[in-house]
Amino acid sequence: MHNIRVWRVSGTHLHPFRHVSINPGVGGEKVKLNSRDLALTAVFAALYAVLVLALAGISFQLVQVRVADALIPLSIVFGWPVIVGVTVGGAIANVASPMPSVLTDITFGSIANLIASLLAWRIGAWKLMGKVANEFLGCIVATVVVTLIVGTYLAILTQMDLWVWWMGIGVGSIISINILGFTLIQMLQKVRMKPTAT
Repeated sequence: MHNIRVWRVSGTHLHPFRHVSINPGVGGEKVKLNSRDLALTAVFAALYAVLVLALAGISFQLVQVRVADALIPLSIVFGWPVIVGVTVGGAIANVASPMPSVLTDITFGSIANLIASLLAWRIGAWKLMGKVANEFLGCIVATVVVTLIVGTYLAILTQMDLWVWWMGIGVGSIISINILGFTLIQMLQKVRMKPTAT
C-alpha cells in the first residue's frame, strides 16, 4: 500500500480523478491525493514551461500573450494539480526571462500564477451565480491578478510607466486566460469523466 496524504477542503469542487470520502465528525471532506494527482501536477508544470519557452517570441514581450496562461483557469476543473503545476512551471519558464532581474521574474511570476489559479479555483466553485458565469468570473479575476502583479514588477524592473505594462500584460492575459483558458474549461467540462464509486 502507498502512503497517501489526506487534505481537507471545505468545498466540494473536486476534479474528476480524486477519491472522496465524507468525514461526518469534522463536517468536511477528505481528499486523497494519489499518484495520479502527482502525475497531473508534473504534466501541467512541464506543459506550462514548454509552452512559454516554445513560444518565447510572444511570451516575454510588452504585450505578453502567454499561451501557457490558458492553463491557469484549468484549476477550476483539476484543482491543486494545476495550481501547483502552473506555479512550478512558471518558475522554470522564467529562468529564460530576458528581463533585468531573472530572480524577480521567477519569484513574482510564480506568485502571480499561484494566486491567479487559486482564486480562479475558489471562484469557479461558487454557487452564487450560474456555473458558467462563475467560471468566467474566475478567469477575469485571474487576468486581473496576473496583470497587476506581473505588470507592476515589470514596470519597476524596466523603469517604464506602470500603465504601459498593465495594458500590455492585460491585453495578453485577456487573450490567453479569458479567451483560450475559458474555452478550454468549457471543452473539458463537456468531455471530462465523472467520478466512479470505489
